[in-house]
Amino acid sequence: MAAGLQARVVIVARDDALAGPLSDGLDRLGWRTVTARGAYAALAAVADLQIEAAIIDLAGGDEALGLAERLKEACAPRRLPVIAVGQPHPSLELRGFDLTVAAPIHPAQAAMRLETLVRTAVAEEEFELRVETFADRGRSLDVPDPDDGPYQVLAIGEPAPQFLALSNALAQDGAAQVVGAFTAYTAFDYLHERRFDSVVLWAGENPQEALSIAAGLRRNTRLYHTPAVLYMRPESYVTASEAYHRGITDVATPETPESETARRIVELARAYRRQTSVRLALESARSSGLMDAATGLFTRDLFAAHLARLAQASKLRNRALSVCVLKVAENSDLAEVRKGGWLARAVPQIGSMIGRLVRVEDTAARLGPDVFALALPATSAGAARAAGERIAAVIGCTAFEAGDGKPPFVVEFDLGVAEVGPGETAGRALEEAAAEAYARKAS
Repeated sequence: MAAGLQARVVIVARDDALAGPLSDGLDRLGWRTVTARGAYAALAAVADLQIEAAIIDLAGGDEALGLAERLKEACAPRRLPVIAVGQPHPSLELRGFDLTVAAPIHPAQAAMRLETLVRTAVAEEEFELRVETFADRGRSLDVPDPDDGPYQVLAIGEPAPQFLALSNALAQDGAAQVVGAFTAYTAFDYLHERRFDSVVLWAGENPQEALSIAAGLRRNTRLYHTPAVLYMRPESYVTASEAYHRGITDVATPETPESETARRIVELARAYRRQTSVRLALESARSSGLMDAATGLFTRDLFAAHLARLAQASKLRNRALSVCVLKVAENSDLAEVRKGGWLARAVPQIGSMIGRLVRVEDTAARLGPDVFALALPATSAGAARAAGERIAAVIGCTAFEAGDGKPPFVVEFDLGVAEVGPGETAGRALEEAAAEAYARKAS
């Protein structure tokens, strides 16, 4: 790890055979790492640094197998996702591992999994806090019933013998139900009609078509997080590195036993189903009866109470917390629109758009008639500003009706951002963000 840079991931491995290339690759992808040779060093790292996740090489033996739970306990109340590198097995989940991937693990593959698992951990923390905030107001947030049924897997590609053998291995122990789609068109029809826990792509004679399907998944908001496994022919010219950078979650070849590949697919499906469950739990807040009726966002008072709880929790969990204020910017064109009441008519749509554009773990609120705020856990000021600017840019490309045959109008925002600093209250940070947003109006 370069001097002066904060490590985000601890890699626990006895030697550099796995840790060396993985560490170098993750560092280049923005996931700064620190390597620990054993349990003592790993526990010291999570205690002293703002470690967001751990990767453990199971070649370390019994000590490695028992380390996940110890690392999680050392980080509590901060949730620490732990990835095991080794052969997937159901017992690993009981030992505290959130995901198991087979060696060798490519840095791009690891970065994709880390992004998903860390966001899921933050979302789970957020749900716990929302339960407390809503309970203070006499409302309960119910956790959706877990889906214990077989994992739903969509297998896309020509019915080659190897691919059929893999489909049979997936369905053999009843853990997964496999639906076959021979073409991309049929596959996306299925994907839009049903929910799948994982997608398996057969590269076959034309691996670029499989990669195009994976890219299509990543361009779709609803399907973005669905794991996609590429099953390649041994002589395929597509490299694993290219596949991972094109959105593939894992790569397998016919040399890999079908039973092992099936376990890897089921493991990814398990992690995805957990992430989906957390997302549904957080979205249940919209039906609580406490939200702003027009926009579906947090009200000002509810947001203030939850922000205070978030700030307290961020200190206990040693996580960053930032706030962002978005105020509709005034201009000469908007004055006429406001006078005619058309801006007020557009606000519900604007608020709804903001609610859809934030991450599921973020809290969006309506503070005033045309003032909105975001609370972004585990987010630095720079990342919060980027999120606010992205939201403003998307809404700025939307035309709203002005009535009376007048041309539609667009909405721009004055933006303010602040990170809750050490010893600083959330209210003070919100004031700083609001002051910046209103200062932009004055300038």
